[in-house]
Amino acid sequence: MRSTCRAQAAGLERREERERPEPSSAMRQRLVHLDMKGAPPRAAYLAEVLPLLRAMGATGLLLEYEDAFPYAAPLEALSAPHAYSWTELTELLGRAAELGLEVVPLVQSFGHMEFALKHEQFAHLREVKMFPNALNPHKEEARALVRAMIDRVMELHRDLRWFHIGCDEVYYLGEGEESKQWLQQEGNTPEKLCLSHIKAVASYVASSYPTVTPIVWDDMLRGISEETLAESGVPQLVQPMIWDYAADLDVEGKVLLIEKYRRCGFSKVWFASAFKGATGVNQSLTLIGHHLKNNLQWLKVASSIPADVLQGIALTGWQRYDHFSVLCELFPVAIPSLAVCLQALENGGYSERVKENVEKLLGMSNLELDTFMSTSTGTFPGSNILTLVTEVSFYLKSSVDELLERNRYVTGWFSPYHRKRKIIHPIIMHHFQPDAVSLLSKWNTVVQDLQAAMEQVFHKCTIEEWMEENVHPSLEKLQQSDLPFCLLSPADSSGWQ
Repeated sequence: MRSTCRAQAAGLERREERERPEPSSAMRQRLVHLDMKGAPPRAAYLAEVLPLLRAMGATGLLLEYEDAFPYAAPLEALSAPHAYSWTELTELLGRAAELGLEVVPLVQSFGHMEFALKHEQFAHLREVKMFPNALNPHKEEARALVRAMIDRVMELHRDLRWFHIGCDEVYYLGEGEESKQWLQQEGNTPEKLCLSHIKAVASYVASSYPTVTPIVWDDMLRGISEETLAESGVPQLVQPMIWDYAADLDVEGKVLLIEKYRRCGFSKVWFASAFKGATGVNQSLTLIGHHLKNNLQWLKVASSIPADVLQGIALTGWQRYDHFSVLCELFPVAIPSLAVCLQALENGGYSERVKENVEKLLGMSNLELDTFMSTSTGTFPGSNILTLVTEVSFYLKSSVDELLERNRYVTGWFSPYHRKRKIIHPIIMHHFQPDAVSLLSKWNTVVQDLQAAMEQVFHKCTIEEWMEENVHPSLEKLQQSDLPFCLLSPADSSGWQ
C-alpha cells in the first residue's frame, strides 16, 4: 500500500512538473538583499559566497550598507569601526561584476535613519527631537545629508541601473514641531509631506545620475489616494518595491495594489519577499518552510499581472529589525533558506527535483523545510556555523534548565537557600555534580568551536553580541549555580532542624 501511494505521489509530482508554467521572465531578476546594519560578514567571506549565490539562482545584490559603508569627511561618523574599506568593496563589486551579479545599493533617506541621527553631529536633523528614526523633511541640511550619502555611495558604484532610497516605516512623520506648523496650512497633509520628501530625493538621483532609476519601499505609499499619488509626480520618478513577508500573503490584495499603482502612473514595480529576518526579532534559526511559502505566493502574484509590469524581486534577509534591535538569524544560518527560495523562483515552483538541486548545491543530504533541525551539516561556506548554532539553540538552554530546575536532587538539596549558606549533604552531591561538570565542559567546547567558526565570517563585535544574547545567559546560569564547583563542606547539623 505504501509503495503504491509513493508511486502515485511520484506520478502526480511528475505531472505537476510537466504542467507547471515556465517562470515569468520578470522573475528572472532576483536580487539577494544583504542587510549590513547588523553582523556584516567579512569581505573575504562575501567574496567566497558570491559564486554560490550565483549558482543558487541570484542575478544581483541589494546592498543595504547602513553604517558598514566607508563614508568620508564630513560623514565619517556614520561609519562603524567594522565598516568595509574602500578597497574591500571595490574588489567585492568587481567580483560581483565578473559573476554577472547586478548590484543595487540601498541608502535610507527618510525613515530608519538611526545610524546617522543617533550621532550628536546630526541629532538636530530629527523629525522628533527625542527619536532618531526619521529625518526632518523641512530642513535643507537634512536633504544635504542625504545627497552627500548618495554621492559617496555612487562614487564607488559604476554602471548602475537602480539605486534604492529606502523611505519605509517613517514613524512619527508629521509630529515634529516644524511639521505641525506646516500641516496647519490649508491643503497640507502627512501624505503630501511624505511624497514631497520622496520626490526631492528621487529628483536629485534622477537629475544627478540620469541613467539610474530610484527604487522606494512602498509601505508609505499604500494608503495614499490615487489622486494624491498621481498629482505628486512621484510615480514618474521611482519604481515601488512592494514588500510582504507573510507565508499567507494575500495574492488578490497585491494584484489590486499593483493595479492601483499602475493607474497612478508607476510604470514598473518590484516585489520583496524574505529568506530570513522576518519571523521574530531575536530569531536564531530560519524556518525554511515559512519563507518558501512566502516566495511561492509572490510567484502567484507575478502570474496574475502583465509580465511587463514586474521589474523583478528582492529576497530580503533582515539582520536587525532596526538599528538598535538584537540580531536575527546570521547569514550563514539562512543560506539553505535562501537557496530554496531562489531555486523556487528560478524554476517557477518547488518540487522534488528542485529540492535535490538545492541539496546538491549545499552539500546537504537531507534538507528539512518544516523544522529548524537538519540532520545534514552541508559543505557551503559557513555551514559549520549553522550546525553549531542549531545545537546551541536547541539544547543549551534546555539542558541547563533540565539540570537546575527539574533534577530532584538539585531542587531538593541544592536550592538557592542551600547554595547561599553552603550547606549540602555530601552523598547527595554525588548524584548531580558529575552531570554538572560534564555539561559545562561540553558546552564550553561547543562554544569555543562556534567562536572559532564565527571568527572566519564575522568581526569581534558581532561574535560578542551573539554570544551575550544566545550563550552567556545559560552558561552563566550554570556557572553561578556553583553546581560544577561546589565545595565539600560538612553539613552543619545546626543548620538542619
